[in-house]
Amino acid sequence: MSFETLGLHSALTRAVADAGYTQATEVQNRAIPPAMEGRDLMVSSSTGSGKTASFVLPALTRVLAARGDASKQRERGVTHGPRILILTPTRELAMQVAKATVDYGRHVPGLRVATIVGGVPYGAQLKALRGPLDILIATPGRLIDHMGSGKAVLANIEMLVLDEADRMLDMGFIEDIQHIAEATPAQRQTVMYSATFQGFVGRLAEQLLREPQRIDVSSHTEAHADIEQRLHWADDLTHKNALLDHILTTREVEQAVVFTSTQRDADWLADRLADMGHHVASLHGGHPQGRRTRVLQGLRSKQLKILVATDVAARGIDVPTISHVINYGLPMKAEDYVHRIGRTGRAGRSGLAVTLAERRDVGMIQRIQRFTTQRIPSATIAGLEPKRSEPPAVRPPGKTFGPRPFGSKPFKPAGKKFAKSGPPRAPR
Repeated sequence: MSFETLGLHSALTRAVADAGYTQATEVQNRAIPPAMEGRDLMVSSSTGSGKTASFVLPALTRVLAARGDASKQRERGVTHGPRILILTPTRELAMQVAKATVDYGRHVPGLRVATIVGGVPYGAQLKALRGPLDILIATPGRLIDHMGSGKAVLANIEMLVLDEADRMLDMGFIEDIQHIAEATPAQRQTVMYSATFQGFVGRLAEQLLREPQRIDVSSHTEAHADIEQRLHWADDLTHKNALLDHILTTREVEQAVVFTSTQRDADWLADRLADMGHHVASLHGGHPQGRRTRVLQGLRSKQLKILVATDVAARGIDVPTISHVINYGLPMKAEDYVHRIGRTGRAGRSGLAVTLAERRDVGMIQRIQRFTTQRIPSATIAGLEPKRSEPPAVRPPGKTFGPRPFGSKPFKPAGKKFAKSGPPRAPR
């Protein structure tokens, strides 16, 4: 379905066309019409499916309606605080949503958008909160700070969007979300996006939404048709580094995101790869926002070829030229694997997701495969085959995925720098 058939304002269809889109995705087709009617929604949609536009475009529709309703504006006078509030779990996702909002709202007269996130000085945020505001995009913690000081006024919220609500609850924001929702009008529209609506997320939805329409576009069991997945077994950390070094030097790598389990490992691995001559940077929650913005800009401009990141970046990076995702350290939760590999295979491109696992990782590999209901095919690299056999616990019953060469060129260690075989370990 084309965007013209969704009933969007001409200013929005122009902006969508400017961004290079003509056909709406499934989640956009199913979520935009009821959202524009003011319905509360519970939406499950996979990463890379276009879900951001599915709530940003209805939000901008409300802004345009307010612009055109002169009598309503005269009655209310100057509206203090935002009309639309969008909550996200991380700074990266907030910045991504803000960029999409500005892009799709480029033809909305005088659009006022503010982003309130941690790691940024308060001054600019306080200035943005003082005047009239259309759309506020925020992480819960920093917004609570501004509410406590009386600077964030939510009394005129017409639409509340919770993006990746499950992630926000995982991060311990449930009480913050409840407090924020209580500060908004009871008659507001609420739109909630989550990978699952079971457990605490479902109970939160019951508290905040009124007769919501359920939209389930795709689940974690989807095939990821544009993403090829491979599993390489490593004998030890030295072997894992050798596998990583080989993969990153293949011609197929346009840009890669390498995921680690900890911030410390991310910094260590980025330093190691930089010593080997790669254009690389690390990204994790311990970095100030200014550095994080520069790193993501360097990735988008292709000044960086490799990004070493923790899971905090898994849901906020939208760079179509990322050809490879490499799980150097496995995620803490199986669902984070899905969000990690979703960084590649975007915008109609194909991608490769490689997991480097040691025998101690068998349990997590099993959980990932149960969660996705898919087997990750095992593969080997010529000259770097593991000396130990594949753990039998992860072999699929019946049909097996035989070893598949990743490349025929033998690996050559990178001189003395290869001696850096592992990250520094904390004292016991």
